[in-house]
Amino acid sequence: MSHRIEADVVVAGGGPAGLCAALAAARMGRSTVLVERYGFIGGMTSAALVYPWMTFHTLEGKQVIAGLAQEIVDRLQERGASPGHMRDTVGFTKTLTPFRLEVFQVLALDMLEEAGVKVLLHSFIDRVSAENGRISALGLTTKSGPVEVAGKVFVDATGDADVAHLAGVPCLKGRDSDGKAQPMTLKFRMRGVDLGKVKAYMLEHPEEFYKRTPVEELPGLPLTGICGFYRHWKEAGLPINRDQVLFFAGPEADEVLVNTTRVQGLDGTLAEDLSRAEAEGRRQALMVADFMRRSLPGFEQASISQMGAQIGVRESRRIQGDYVLGTEDVVSGRRFEDAIARSGYPVDIHDPTGQGVKSEWVKGDGAYDIPYRSLIAQDADNLLAAGRCISTSHEALGTTRLTPSCMATGQAAGVAAALAAECGVSPRDISVAELQRFLRLQDAILD
Repeated sequence: MSHRIEADVVVAGGGPAGLCAALAAARMGRSTVLVERYGFIGGMTSAALVYPWMTFHTLEGKQVIAGLAQEIVDRLQERGASPGHMRDTVGFTKTLTPFRLEVFQVLALDMLEEAGVKVLLHSFIDRVSAENGRISALGLTTKSGPVEVAGKVFVDATGDADVAHLAGVPCLKGRDSDGKAQPMTLKFRMRGVDLGKVKAYMLEHPEEFYKRTPVEELPGLPLTGICGFYRHWKEAGLPINRDQVLFFAGPEADEVLVNTTRVQGLDGTLAEDLSRAEAEGRRQALMVADFMRRSLPGFEQASISQMGAQIGVRESRRIQGDYVLGTEDVVSGRRFEDAIARSGYPVDIHDPTGQGVKSEWVKGDGAYDIPYRSLIAQDADNLLAAGRCISTSHEALGTTRLTPSCMATGQAAGVAAALAAECGVSPRDISVAELQRFLRLQDAILD
C-alpha cells in the first residue's frame, strides 16, 4: 500500500532549478513538495561537481540574472562561502561565481525549511499517473516503500525530463541530425596545486592558452579558471577526444576543479550507457590527474581529493514545449513578450563526436530572453519544465543548461505553478503579465 502525500505544487528534482522552483512556489503561499533522488540538494552542482557557476552577467559585465539565484549567492557570501562574482580568467565569460559546495547544500536545505517546503530525499521517481494529458501523481520508490505524491501542478526539474517522459509527453533528445548529445564529463578536485606557478607560466607563455584569456589583466587578478596547456596536452597523446585542459581554481587556495574528461557516444537516460560512462569517466579522471601531475607546472605535489558522485550529464531529454528556443533566438539576443528570464551565457557546445567546443556569442546588448512558452510542455495540462530540460534546440541548450540560467527558469516555473494552482487553471492559461509582475517583485531581471 502506497503512502500518499498531497500538495498544490510538486517539484521533481532538487538541483538548482528545482530548488528555486520549490522556493518560489512555497513563498507564493502554495503547499509544495520537492522530490530528490540523492541524499542532498544540488543536482549536478552537488553530484557532478559543477563549479563554479557561470554566469550572471553579459560579456560587458551587465547583470542579467538575479532573483533567487542572486539571493543564494548573497547568503553564501554572508556565510563566508563565496566571494561573489569574480572575473573569469579563462575569458569565456565576464564573470563566474565560486562557492563552497558543502555550505551550499546546507544553505539550500535551510532555505527550503524556512519556506515550508516538504523535502523528500532518497526518493526515486519511477512512475507517473496521468490521463488525458493531466498528471495526478508521481510514484516514488523509497527505503520505506512506495510513496505517491499527488499535486495540482508539477514542475519537471529532473534535468532528464523524467516526469515528462514517464507521462508520455513529447520530448526531444540530442541534435537533429543524429540524436547524439553533448559528451559527459567526470569532474574531480585536486589539492596541493601551486596556482602561483600556474599563473607565472601563463604570463610567460600566453600562446599556450585560450585566445580570450585576459592576459593583460592577469597580473592583477586572482586565477579563477584556466583553459589551454595546448602543447602539453598534444604531446601527452591521451586517448581523450578533446584539445585542451580546463580547470577552475578553488575554493581552497591550493585546490582546482578539473573539467577535462570527455565520454562521448553514450546516452545519459539509459542505465547501461550510464554505467559504461561512469567507468570510463573514472578511468579518464585518473589518467588526466596523472598527466597533470607529471607534466603541468604547479601540479608536482597535487593529488585527487574528490571525484564527482556521478558523471556530469550536459544533455539528455528535454521537453517539446509550446516554443522551442533556437540558436538564432540566442545569438541575435531576441526579446520575447512572454520573457520570464534572461541570460548572457554564450552558446557552448562540446562536440558530441569531435574534439572541439563550438561557441557563439550573443549580439545586441549581450543577453537574450527565455520565453515562458519554452517551459510549458506540449500535450500536458499541468506540467512545467525548469532547468536543463526546458524546450530548446540542441544548440540553444548549450547556453540554457548553465546553472544561473537554470535557477532563473526554476524561479519562473515555481511562480507560474503557484499561480496556476491558486487559480485552478492550466499553467498555459495563467496571465503572463501577472507572472512577470511577481517575478519582478522577487528581483528577477526581465528588462
